[in-house]
Amino acid sequence: MNDNTMSIPHLVANASLVVQLVLLLLVAASLLSWVMIFQRSFALGRARRAHAAFENTFWSGVDLNDLYREIPADGDRRGAEHIFQSGFREFQRLAAKTSRADTVLEGVQRSMRVAWSREEARLNRHLVFLATVASASPYVGLFGTVWGIMGSFQSLSMAQQATLATVAPWIAEALIATAMGLLAAIPAVVFYNRLSSQATHLLGQYEDFAEEFYAILHRNLQGREATS
Repeated sequence: MNDNTMSIPHLVANASLVVQLVLLLLVAASLLSWVMIFQRSFALGRARRAHAAFENTFWSGVDLNDLYREIPADGDRRGAEHIFQSGFREFQRLAAKTSRADTVLEGVQRSMRVAWSREEARLNRHLVFLATVASASPYVGLFGTVWGIMGSFQSLSMAQQATLATVAPWIAEALIATAMGLLAAIPAVVFYNRLSSQATHLLGQYEDFAEEFYAILHRNLQGREATS
């Protein structure tokens, strides 16, 4: 048994069809995971920068009506900007129809809650895929390992003399399947935890902004009632 026959490319090329399919599935899952990791990392980075920029503008003392008009009605609104626009639009619509503060504030709160839910779905997009790869890949690799070990026992049963050379290729391809399963799972679970934590933190900031904005509108309505 020479070194070439035990090299990883040779073992993969000569592995059983089932093990090759397992390895192909794990490689595809790993590549897709890295695509999702980079895509979500960039998306969350943009969301953090956009939130910081909008909050700086919001708390700079700008008039809320001017800020609302500056946001394009048909643009791609995200994050706190989306929550602000949804809440303020509902505030203007209801304030023009009724003088009851509780009715206006209830509508504003409901509108901002819907906007927040959409942002939650946007920030958590594709994270389920990473969680699936993280949890399923070791078991898929284990299936390839079990299949390789079964092949080694079959080789032993058919061999007139049991030697290490008889079972070594089967055991080696089984271990490759295990290693590939871990190679796909470990980055997926690490970055799932990291990206999920970042998304949760950002959603908490959105929720804090919504509460502060709600308090501003509440004070605004109280001021109107006091002067009326």
